[in-house]
Amino acid sequence: MCLRRIASMRSSCFIYVALLISLLKLAPSSSFYLPGSYMHTYPQGQTISPKVNSLTSFETEIPFDYYSLPYCPPEGGIKKSAENLGELLMGDRIDNSPYQFRVNVNESLYLCTTNPLSEEEVKLLKQRTHDLYQVNMILDNLPVRRSTEQNGVTFYWTGFPVGYTPLRSNEDYIINHLKFTVFYHEYEGSRVEIIDTGEEGMGVITETEKNTMSGFEIVGFEVVPCSVKRNLAAMSKLKMYSKVDPVNCPLEPDKSQVIREKERISFTYEVVFVKSDIRWPSRWDAYLKMEGAKVHWFSIMNSLMVIVFLAGIVFVIFLRTVRRDLTRYEELDKESQAQMNEELSGWKLVVGDVFREPNFSKLLCVMVGDGVQITGMAVVTIVFAALGFMSPASRGMLLTGMIVLYQFLGIVSGYVGVRLWRTIKGGSEGWRSVSWSISCFFPGIAFLVLCILNFMLWGSKSTGALPISLFFALLSLWFCISVPLTLLGGFLGTRAEHIQLPVRTNQIPREIPARKYPSWLLVVGAGTLPFGTLFIELFFILSSIWLGRFYYVFGFLLVVLLLLVIVCAEVSVILTYMHLCVEDWQWWWKAFFASGSVAVYVFLYSINYLVFQLRSLSGPVSAMLYLGYSLIMALAIMLSTGAIGFLVSFYFVHYLFSSVKID
Repeated sequence: MCLRRIASMRSSCFIYVALLISLLKLAPSSSFYLPGSYMHTYPQGQTISPKVNSLTSFETEIPFDYYSLPYCPPEGGIKKSAENLGELLMGDRIDNSPYQFRVNVNESLYLCTTNPLSEEEVKLLKQRTHDLYQVNMILDNLPVRRSTEQNGVTFYWTGFPVGYTPLRSNEDYIINHLKFTVFYHEYEGSRVEIIDTGEEGMGVITETEKNTMSGFEIVGFEVVPCSVKRNLAAMSKLKMYSKVDPVNCPLEPDKSQVIREKERISFTYEVVFVKSDIRWPSRWDAYLKMEGAKVHWFSIMNSLMVIVFLAGIVFVIFLRTVRRDLTRYEELDKESQAQMNEELSGWKLVVGDVFREPNFSKLLCVMVGDGVQITGMAVVTIVFAALGFMSPASRGMLLTGMIVLYQFLGIVSGYVGVRLWRTIKGGSEGWRSVSWSISCFFPGIAFLVLCILNFMLWGSKSTGALPISLFFALLSLWFCISVPLTLLGGFLGTRAEHIQLPVRTNQIPREIPARKYPSWLLVVGAGTLPFGTLFIELFFILSSIWLGRFYYVFGFLLVVLLLLVIVCAEVSVILTYMHLCVEDWQWWWKAFFASGSVAVYVFLYSINYLVFQLRSLSGPVSAMLYLGYSLIMALAIMLSTGAIGFLVSFYFVHYLFSSVKID
């Protein structure tokens, strides 16, 4: 029997090896690449074309379509690229462009000459120039970048400006000549060919044959934007893709193309291919190292060390205090306990009220359920991102993954919320209403805010406005996946084992002693410690969202998230214990907001970021967009951290009172 099982295992292993070698044979490369990133090789002279994305600006944060400006349209018309859910939500609109490159061929070409600019076109071009709008291009999934030098330091930025306004000048100039540099790496592929596997499943040693292929990998894409005043008489005789002489970017205003009514603008470009030692898997390193990684890592590590140190001290002191309190109480006999209860105050006196139903118990169950769902989504998403499955090369994948995960985690939120409801009420009556409320609470608020913001974007004719079809798609995901799964989770919660409370609740509630200061003041102040764990990371996240910077340190973000969970649990438990010690048995909501109050500081920090980091943000629509998205983010953080703190506090109170001898 054992020999037969071993033979079967050997056979399975050999089949697996044979399949693996077959896949290696089909693959053109010997390297391993994560899902969502595929290497392309191009032969000499093959025509490739970059794509154009929405025009973006740090001044307004409102994206617009590339062809809303009088640029040259491509031959054959404008064609939209397929976009995923995340790209649509982020306002990306990717179209084909008229620019064409021949691989490893340096050339300078003419595109087109526009009709005389109308008053509306001039006004629009000037407005986009004053608002610092950037043109975003993509070649082989790499965004174009440009460099600027200040004080001997080179800075890199993605995209290039629509135009510019020189200092001490009233004229605006358009960028109409682009000098592209495409970096390539010569590709050498290898394949493994299977000759025979043999009858025993024992593969005959394969012969590896290296085939040198004539191909080029795109590993870099840069541009130098110029404004050049062309000879219209000579340009009008040319056809698209006719060759023109290369030019140097002029510095004199009289040699640049001014934006003026009745002016005709000629667009040209040149492309140079440069050999590079950078390999294809490392081509994103140049983009991810733009922001000064050493300062970034040092700030995060410093914050983590301080918070771990403080949280460790608080946690050790707390454990010693509670253990000593419990030990003293357990060592007393019944008569001594009764005498102690008459003489002393503290958490021992609220035995009959500690599990009394809180105010707005249904809302508490709903918020805890939604918080668990958001926490699960965040943890799974960040783990996958830290493993590299959601790289910047996969545009929109991070947001798409978060939405899909949130939908399917509805079963968890329904289970947790309904089970908590059963514990509070002592029965399952009303579980359907709780499940429906869980599935509609946070998504409903987020959907309402998005609708209001979307109407503003529609009024601005921005590509950031969601099309009606996407609204129906989101509603379909919500009511066809999330709601049914939440109801299923609620049903499973009704069938789960009932949580037995360790003590009985008295019929008459105990009076809570008056306090010198309101208890909510301490609860709100407790959010400062969790906020200390994430405020540095929050700065980089906000910068990646609103300043177009790449965020890539998901490993550190995962550590910060785990640390945040620990600190939220500690803070909530400590605050709960402190309230019980002063005979305040209304701990339910205070346990939730002790950690959930971090959202108040997150929202205030977002306003601080708006005032000091986004000083150039212009227009009420831009400010409303920022505040609306910040409100959704703060609400999600409140539900997540509040649920973590409440659940840990609930199990702490359950354990604390189940450890006491009760008559």
